[in-house]
Amino acid sequence: DHWDFEKVETGRTVTDLCREHGITQATFYPWRSKYGGTDVSDAQELNRLLDENRRLKQLVADLSLGVQVLKHVLGKK
Repeated sequence: DHWDFEKVETGRTVTDLCREHGITQATFYPWRSKYGGTDVSDAQELNRLLDENRRLKQLVADLSLGVQVLKHVLGKK
């Protein structure tokens, strides 16, 4: 989902945007402060990197589990 902070400046109210996206105004304002000047390509790159980070964390977790299983199996011999 792409956040268009410009919508607030083009007549949409913060209340309407928050309701539409299911967030509170207390969430909206820090997000706008942090990402308000972010261009669409920057936001897309951030999302891509976050997805890759999640995938890599899952890969590390899976490999760690595999190592633990192997240690357990080898330890019994």
